[in-house]
Amino acid sequence: MLFVNQTAVSQWERGATVPSSQMLSRLSELYGVTINYLLGTDLKDTDHAETEAPAAGGVVIPVLGDVAAGIPIDAIENIVDYEEIDQAMAATGEFFGLRVKGSSMEPRIREGDVVIVRKQEDVNTGDTAVVLVNGDSATVKRIKKEPGGISLIPNNPAYDVKFYSNAEIITTPVTIIGRVVELRGKF
Repeated sequence: MLFVNQTAVSQWERGATVPSSQMLSRLSELYGVTINYLLGTDLKDTDHAETEAPAAGGVVIPVLGDVAAGIPIDAIENIVDYEEIDQAMAATGEFFGLRVKGSSMEPRIREGDVVIVRKQEDVNTGDTAVVLVNGDSATVKRIKKEPGGISLIPNNPAYDVKFYSNAEIITTPVTIIGRVVELRGKF
C-alpha cells in the first residue's frame, strides 16, 4: 500500500514540487502507467500501459538542470526532466542527469543533450566529468591530470584548455562532481 500526504499531492498538482524519482516509479507501478504518462509527457491511452512501461528494474533519475559546455555556469539543482537508466547501471552508484548548454564539447556532445553522470569525487585522465569551479559554477570537460594540477579540456578546438594548479584547485576551489557515463542526444 502507498501512503502519500495530501499536501504533497496538492503541491504536485500545482507544479510547486515534483515527486521524487522513487515516488514516480512506485506511482507508475501502482497505476499501471509509464512515468512519462504521470509527468504528462506521454498522453497515450493507459489501456496499453503494459507495452509502454519502463523496462523491468529500470530506475528513473532526475535531470537537475543545465551544465555548461563552454564557460562555467551557475550549478542548478532544479529538476527539469527525468531519464531512465537500467538496474545494472543504477547498482553501480548514485546517478543524475544534466542538460548541456553551450558548444565547447561539440561535435560529440551538443547543446540540449543530456549527460548521465555517476556521482564521484575523482576520475581518471581522459574521462569526461562534471566539474564545479568556484564552488557554484559547473562545466563538462575532459580531464587531464598532471603533476602540477589538472586541465579541463574541451572537444571543440574553438575553446581553450583551462589549467588549474594544485594550489588553485584548493583555493578556487575546483571539485569533480562526477563522471559522465552516458550521453543522450536530443533532436
